[in-house]
Amino acid sequence: MLAQPTPNVDTQTARRQYYERIATQHMTPLWEVLGALVPPSPRPEAVPAIWRYAEVREQVMEAGRLITAEEAERRVLILENPALRGQSCITSSLYAGLQLIMPGEVAPAHRHMQSALRLVLDGEGAYTAVDGERTTMHRGDFIITPSWTWHDHGNLGNEPVVWLDGLDIPLLRFLAAGFAEKSEERSQTELRPEGDSLARYGSNMLPVDFHQAPSDPTRVFVYPYTRTKASLQGIAQGTPDAHLGFKLRYVNPATGASPMPTIGAYAQALPEGFETRPYRCTDGTVHVCLEGAGEAEIDGTTHRFTESDVFVVPSWHTLRLRAAKPVTLFSFSDRPVQQALGLWREQRL
Repeated sequence: MLAQPTPNVDTQTARRQYYERIATQHMTPLWEVLGALVPPSPRPEAVPAIWRYAEVREQVMEAGRLITAEEAERRVLILENPALRGQSCITSSLYAGLQLIMPGEVAPAHRHMQSALRLVLDGEGAYTAVDGERTTMHRGDFIITPSWTWHDHGNLGNEPVVWLDGLDIPLLRFLAAGFAEKSEERSQTELRPEGDSLARYGSNMLPVDFHQAPSDPTRVFVYPYTRTKASLQGIAQGTPDAHLGFKLRYVNPATGASPMPTIGAYAQALPEGFETRPYRCTDGTVHVCLEGAGEAEIDGTTHRFTESDVFVVPSWHTLRLRAAKPVTLFSFSDRPVQQALGLWREQRL
């Protein structure tokens, strides 16, 4: 490529003065920023990071001594990406946080346009209620509160319960499409018995008059870990994918689409001693270790993880996973949005 000539001093001065004049009319030259706006490959602002649950658990519990669930509305410690501090996000499009509810507490009912998922990490005895139906929370359960559904949480047990929240808050903030509403009731009135949605929509059957668009969120709002684990164990009798091990995606049983239109969720099993080949994709992904221990090598840097640890792999960062003992990972990302827009790309190295 031919070298570009260096402008002389007079030209540089004239250009600087020109830029200053057009700035007063709220304009800027594209040629000065084109490389940053249209890069040859993704340049995410987010960086790889890990939150080791054993190290942060006490800070989560301390929040329970300092503020009540009702005062906070949601008692959560946000997992902020180190490169995005102050923006309440773990990637440019996703939010994640650790939510705590103490025995006897209720996190009051509200609803919002943001779609949310819960992954139970610690403790027993809590519940989530979605549009009038409760589900008891167990470790590893994947629970969702779809956009604009009423939801509240409570703890009927005798120990603290912690779960990971994942929401599309940054995406809706970018689109300026967020609405929220508080309920006049602290807890929702029970409209259906526990397990009704799973039986009605999640057992390879549907109500005879039920129809749903592919973009609509699932009516199944709890994916029990017992079912997830059984599915992973079933396919683990075969040969693992060299880049992914044994990996499945959660779906809306009525449509086969993602449970939520903006967030995809996945479960992955790695046999003991298994090492994946390098892999990268455009959806920045949040991973949670549910069982086992291993290493995540992200762009050459190794992060050791064990149960309940959370780590993030930004867009187009190369990931290799190694299982020191059998590993089960849960993950979520914005892949459904990228696929709907024709943007998603992966590379198996």
